[in-house]
Amino acid sequence: MKKVFMIAHQFPPIGGSGVQRTTKFLKYMPEFGWEGVVFTRDAEKAQLTDETLCTEIPEGTLIYRSNAWDLSELIPPLDLAGKYIRRRILVPDGERLWQIFSVKKAVEIVKNSNFQLIYSTSQPFSTHLLAMEIKKEFPDLPWVADFRDEWTHNAFVRAYGYSRRRIKKEKIMERSVFDRADKVVINTPFMKANSVGEYSELENKFHVIPNGYDKEDFEGFETGGRNEKFTLTYTGLIYGNTSPEIVFKAVSKLIAENAVNPSGIRMRFIGRFKVDELNRIANSYNLSGIVELLPYMPHRECLSNLVKSDAVLLLLGKGTEAIYTGKLMEYINTGKPILASVPAKGAAAALIKETRTGLVADCEDVEATAKCFKALYDNWLTGKDSFNPDKEKIARYERRELTRKLVEIFDSLC
Repeated sequence: MKKVFMIAHQFPPIGGSGVQRTTKFLKYMPEFGWEGVVFTRDAEKAQLTDETLCTEIPEGTLIYRSNAWDLSELIPPLDLAGKYIRRRILVPDGERLWQIFSVKKAVEIVKNSNFQLIYSTSQPFSTHLLAMEIKKEFPDLPWVADFRDEWTHNAFVRAYGYSRRRIKKEKIMERSVFDRADKVVINTPFMKANSVGEYSELENKFHVIPNGYDKEDFEGFETGGRNEKFTLTYTGLIYGNTSPEIVFKAVSKLIAENAVNPSGIRMRFIGRFKVDELNRIANSYNLSGIVELLPYMPHRECLSNLVKSDAVLLLLGKGTEAIYTGKLMEYINTGKPILASVPAKGAAAALIKETRTGLVADCEDVEATAKCFKALYDNWLTGKDSFNPDKEKIARYERRELTRKLVEIFDSLC
């Protein structure tokens, strides 16, 4: 069996959506003749963990962990200074120290092992800088750089308002990774178009492999029938310019017009977010009795809550046209309609329309959002089932098939 050295800073027992992609690739690669050896950070002080994700890792997988060097995990009040340094001083991200101090250990592992390929995945983008250092030491060893998110085109990164000098420096880093990697895997066609548009001479390096869902994760769930209240569920993180405010405003408008009954609505948020901020927004639209905030749950428990909902909520702010998000791929397999408050001409909107898995309203359009919410609410109220997803197209995003595509790239380099 061929062996690949997988550099993934976000890896179980660290939780969140970022770990899913690498973990699922690792899970299914042996079916196609590849075995992964993982290099990641120590998770002892990680702020978000999910031990249940460790069950996805193939038995016997070698996992090397190095010191995290995460300044945000310092004891208070030093953590405040650490967060500032991570955000404003370290380039390209707060994991740069982890990359710098892990190079020696990673190079030693590769030197004493028989790997056929290097694979690195971001975010953080420092994982690619670590892989690039290994590539310099072993130039004949093929390297595949996997981008779950864009780097310099990333809307969330741009929202930080970095200086021109820093942006220029990150552009140089990004170009270096694209130049040195043998293949670059990108999450969405929109992301590929952005990259090809800027680096057209590297077009043949870029390949699209989207996020996906694992049908095994959904086994044994009872989807349930209609809830006593129309239950709309969001799972995951809320950060950057992502906000439920437009949805809250739309629902508040419907209530004021007597178009919906507030006592028959429940909007449930499960994950990691600023609770006080969400409560403030909900209260400002008189939705405190409707909005329910729940803490981060293990992955399978989140999926169970989704399939027992009447509809699921997707949020993406302005500037995220190129993004799918990992949760969207699981949303499309829940069998529940999606209410998507996203850029109307973006990747997420296109996928939902392609698979017929929900209703899309532009993330800045209150009227369109209200119309979509009302349509889903009315279907719940009347028991009407007009939801008709395209199962054949949904199946294209199954994790096993996506892993097959990745392995085909691996094989082409070996």
